[in-house]
Amino acid sequence: MAPKPKVGEVRPSQLLYTYGVGSIIDLPKISVIVTGLEDWPAKPEYMREIVEDRLLTAVQHASPDLHGVKRLLAPPVALDKGLPAGPFEDAAGIGVPVATFPRWMVCPYCRRLASLSSGLFTLKTDPYLPDRTAYRHVNCVKRGRPPDVVPARFLVVCEDGHLDDFPWDYFVHAGEKCSGTPLFKLLDFGPSGEARSLQVSCETCGKARRLSQAFGQDNLKNMPYCCGRRPHLRDYDDEPCAHKARAITLGASNMWFPTVLSALSIPEGDGQRERFIDEDWPQLKNVKGKETLVYLRATGDLGAELSKFRDKEILDSILRRQQRLANSDDPPSGQEDLKAPEWRVLSECDPARNTKDFSLQPVELGSLWRLPAIEQVVIVERLREARALIGFTRLDAVDMTDSDSSANIKRVPLSRQETEWAPTSEVRGEGLFIRFNEPAIQAWKASKPVRELERDFINAHAKWRALRNISDPTSGFPGMRYVLLHSFSHALMRALALESGYSLASLRERIYSQAPDEESDLMAGVLIYTAATDSEGTLGGLASMGDPAVLQRHILKALHDAALCASDPLCAENMPGLDGRSIHAAACHNCLFVPETSCERGNNYLDRSVLVATIKGNDVAFLLSGVNR
Repeated sequence: MAPKPKVGEVRPSQLLYTYGVGSIIDLPKISVIVTGLEDWPAKPEYMREIVEDRLLTAVQHASPDLHGVKRLLAPPVALDKGLPAGPFEDAAGIGVPVATFPRWMVCPYCRRLASLSSGLFTLKTDPYLPDRTAYRHVNCVKRGRPPDVVPARFLVVCEDGHLDDFPWDYFVHAGEKCSGTPLFKLLDFGPSGEARSLQVSCETCGKARRLSQAFGQDNLKNMPYCCGRRPHLRDYDDEPCAHKARAITLGASNMWFPTVLSALSIPEGDGQRERFIDEDWPQLKNVKGKETLVYLRATGDLGAELSKFRDKEILDSILRRQQRLANSDDPPSGQEDLKAPEWRVLSECDPARNTKDFSLQPVELGSLWRLPAIEQVVIVERLREARALIGFTRLDAVDMTDSDSSANIKRVPLSRQETEWAPTSEVRGEGLFIRFNEPAIQAWKASKPVRELERDFINAHAKWRALRNISDPTSGFPGMRYVLLHSFSHALMRALALESGYSLASLRERIYSQAPDEESDLMAGVLIYTAATDSEGTLGGLASMGDPAVLQRHILKALHDAALCASDPLCAENMPGLDGRSIHAAACHNCLFVPETSCERGNNYLDRSVLVATIKGNDVAFLLSGVNR
């Protein structure tokens, strides 16, 4: 059986955040959807295992269909033999499987609209130039070479994550049957290409309708109920869908939202031997006895540092760690449980525990430090982050930092049955960790203006969740502590991007904030880091910003820029959630917003007035006094 044709290329990291399972990839001639994990070539020679115990435990407890996950695997990649694989070699067929979607196509010359199952369009592939793969209208009235057809750019979706081709037959005939075999044309009556200027007509019965009658809440009456289709799994949902199908355009930004869990690789053990075992754990995790250790030592697969210890000492440490992992049955309550161990390692900052994947360097702030609210700075010279895709949503994103909301927005599974692995990417980089003074934050939170602002944020939070039919809309608010840390992180990222050598989209944030109802293990810190699958994430530009004089200059500049926005006074006077569609106050694209790949909360819970005085006032400014000293 010949391998399926290659139709394009994407980077491994894109398979988690842009083109994961269930997403649609627009290629030059066609559009395809990434199919479920059952179709992926889960072979050890093409998919490398990524070992990160804390992340694996979090994935297993994220939902019942993930309890059986035993491995975290990187996307399939053909082995590099120094030369590109020929189109007929076995390696050319290794990759992520896709299927043509949408299945309805339009001929740009005669405007014929038909499904691929009609037989009117023929697939033409080019094994040497995959980007030329296309469907052609071989019976078109156009003379000469048959024209390449293009995907019909309208689909239907529902709140439960179902996706299907636009119901052209139902829509044109208003739910009734055509008098014969329907033949459709999609006509354009204007230069804009908008739905209001497009009309679909049936040549058989003469009925026609404008596409504008399919969009908006008022036009849901013109649409059928969702059929529950899951094209990435090639099936239909077992439970009947109660939602009306909603029209959506191909390539819409709310078509696919990944649900991703991430964890930093931090040292697990305190002793030297335990740290060396951490580094070599991928080779040691399956060790059951002394014979395996003897074999690893003889073949040179045992790390050089670990080889200095006796077999019994190494075996005892391995068995203790295996036993600890086997007994870790307590389900994590969300991303915060992944962050708590990281917070302890970062705030303690013990260079003696540094590993090849995680290296810290403490910073002495000195007497010239003018920001008393910031009491600790740590340079993260090296870090490794593992990110696992566990599902996706459509229309609305699931906030994985809020363990409560994920139960109300339906997450679409990646496979038809329980899977034994989850697609994962491994990235490396560098960063800066900044810890705030806890008594100062407690005093700031207790002030009357901050408590009044907190009520406004809670109301906005409740309205936002109520629009998404989330039960108990008042729960899950991260607190004003988080708003403060999040706003500071965004302001500083925008300032660091100017001189660190990284673009703003290359920076990421990790907010360590105490949950509002907890009294122990208080957290108030920010990790700004860069992590990439290539060398760009470890060029050293961000770590060099950790010098006290340099960092202080950037923080002061960030606060200065946050005091005034190009959109003022509208931005400064904005109240959180007046329409229930946003959860931010004084924040916009001109002052605090960053690319959504850099933000862990989708540019929500932001307010620059909590940092410094704005034209609206200084009642809630936390860092104002620290700047003036």
